[in-house]
Amino acid sequence: MDEGEVRPAPAELSGLRVVAHPLRLQLLSLLTGSAMSAAEAARHLDQSQANVSYHLRRLHAAGLLEVAGHEVVRGGRAVRYRHVPSSGQRLSRRDPSDERALLAALGAELSRRTAQRDPDGEGAFSDAEVWVEEATWTEVLELVRRAGALLHEGARAPHADGARRVSALLYVFEMLTGPDQADDGDPADDGDPADDGEGGPGAGGVRPAAETPQAPA
Repeated sequence: MDEGEVRPAPAELSGLRVVAHPLRLQLLSLLTGSAMSAAEAARHLDQSQANVSYHLRRLHAAGLLEVAGHEVVRGGRAVRYRHVPSSGQRLSRRDPSDERALLAALGAELSRRTAQRDPDGEGAFSDAEVWVEEATWTEVLELVRRAGALLHEGARAPHADGARRVSALLYVFEMLTGPDQADDGDPADDGDPADDGEGGPGAGGVRPAAETPQAPA
């Protein structure tokens, strides 16, 4: 079986938990701008090829990556993957623990990215927990979705001429009407399932990336 040829996705790869890993978030962003093999992605992210290859296979099995071609490497074939941002819409959002695990991964990614923020670069910040009318909320959702689409449509390969390295984390949602209805689950308890082996090779933590994606997946 060539690298990248996988069986149909098992149930545990159908929910948000499949992207609840900092390295997987980085890979999805990186492969939005250009198609890469595991070796190429590993060099950009300063990771081992075995670790990157494992996570690429899991993302491909979940339907988040498509095979964009092959290249001959040392007498064999290496798969080149590309991420199609719209593929994320197929992931199930029914399990609250999946969302908590994803938020924990996003928090780790935000910390890593802000540590590499250009202090002289432009940026924008907004925070809100408010009550708004339906028309306002509908407009906000459309604007956020459009902003995400613009970032992904405009994604380029790392270091492309005229391209800026940027980060964006857009996450807006409706809240319960009262705080007493909130789920008090502990995100720290919602790591990757042991039977899924989500940590993959070298699962002792993710090293800081030398090259990072231009926009979040």
